[in-house]
Amino acid sequence: MAAWTAIQKDDAMAIVETLPPSGSEMPFRRIKIFIAARPWLYILPAIVTFVLWVYWPLGRAFYLSFFEWNMLPTAPMTYIGTENYENLLNLPQLRQALGNTAIYMLGLLPISVIIPLALAIYTHDLPARWRNFYRAMIFVPLIIPPVVAAAVFRWLLDPEHGLVNEMLVGLGFERIGFLSDPRYAIWTLIFITGWKLIGFATLIFSAANANINPSLIEAARMDGASGWEVIRDIRLPLLSSTIFLLVLMTILLGAQWTFTYINVLTLGGPIGTTTNIYYLLWEFGFSSLSVGWSSAAAIILFAGFSVLAAILFWLMERYSFYDN
Repeated sequence: MAAWTAIQKDDAMAIVETLPPSGSEMPFRRIKIFIAARPWLYILPAIVTFVLWVYWPLGRAFYLSFFEWNMLPTAPMTYIGTENYENLLNLPQLRQALGNTAIYMLGLLPISVIIPLALAIYTHDLPARWRNFYRAMIFVPLIIPPVVAAAVFRWLLDPEHGLVNEMLVGLGFERIGFLSDPRYAIWTLIFITGWKLIGFATLIFSAANANINPSLIEAARMDGASGWEVIRDIRLPLLSSTIFLLVLMTILLGAQWTFTYINVLTLGGPIGTTTNIYYLLWEFGFSSLSVGWSSAAAIILFAGFSVLAAILFWLMERYSFYDN
């Protein structure tokens, strides 16, 4: 604080020294106000953008959740109080979507956290040429557009003529309806989503792993630590903040990342086994044009995920470990 006050005084004196000797002198108080407000002026565009793109739509959704409206400008908006929330909470479809959302989150965690963590640690000690080759191969799925990836998997997993089922038949197994059988559909979407994410997560872990101070690992090896002991006692603790970040992103955004594949491959079926809360609120808003239901589902989603985010940030602050 003392340093900041000194900087403010220096800035004020510098501005005063640049003023003309007489005539148009700026009052010293106005100069102090300008200096105090200058940091806020730097971030003002970001604050305005954030409010316009995040909090204004959120407030608008909260307002619309108390109305019955079909989104047509000429249609009247009818105030119905909390009826949208009551109907939604009594809707079996919502409970099924929430259950599927939990399955998506838990199913994606091994693919987006554990496997990328193992890949990043394993490839770190490889020769540079092979390390870059493996990481490039792992990263390629991320740059494929989701719709293109969904179309390719639709062809590969076709129950009649798909390459995967042809291989299963060739090996003596029965054909599997990867996208039409309720037992496999949601896990197929989890696999496709995880396949897309694994490159991004590996890249994040590789960058964090490369920032670990090499002298710590070298000292452990000189003390006779094995490769596993180095990973367990040095790498994993120092990667804990990155692990928590990827867990947080997967839990908060994992179900959202599956939206494209649900919309292209299954449309929420069969019998609702692949729908989740994101797809459900999209259906309410843009399929049935029920703005009130869609807004109420969005507010319920925001409230639930806010609690989850608060818990995850608390865990991150409490259990993350840093070497500095």
